[in-house]
Amino acid sequence: MVISIRKFKEEDIPYKVKWINDERNNKYLHYDLPLREDKTLEWYNKIKDRNDRADFTITYDNEPVGLIGLLNIDHNNKKAEYYICIGEDSYKGKGIAKKATDLLIKKSYEEFGLIKIYLYTEVENIAAQKLFEKVGFEREGLLKNDLFYKGKKIDRYVYGLDVEEYLNE
Repeated sequence: MVISIRKFKEEDIPYKVKWINDERNNKYLHYDLPLREDKTLEWYNKIKDRNDRADFTITYDNEPVGLIGLLNIDHNNKKAEYYICIGEDSYKGKGIAKKATDLLIKKSYEEFGLIKIYLYTEVENIAAQKLFEKVGFEREGLLKNDLFYKGKKIDRYVYGLDVEEYLNE
């Protein structure tokens, strides 16, 4: 079993659309749904050469199974926001997300020189919090009424990871 991450490619768009439109995956995502392939291609063409984000496809034995990446890469302050989505149910709970996260953290340091990675998660998203804490992210605060989505106020936690501390463990 080989878990790896590779740069998100145009051929991955149908996977992204399928996974993000799946209600088992999008409960805590704040997309304008449903995603469409044509609009996602427009999005991809706009973001593919930007240096403030890095989007990857998680593969399991070369089969695409999820998405992972860094948003809002701040080269001055050496930090970025993390995201992940395991798209296929049959691959959840197998340690793939943890391994892919480890690969991304190492890449964030080696390729981008990042020293901090942070993320936001809804207070109710316990499964994600367990993964983040298992990896080494620490809860740094509660953001009350942080989002207003579909008519609801949403509280989120902010988590942070000291990349150099993580790599030295």
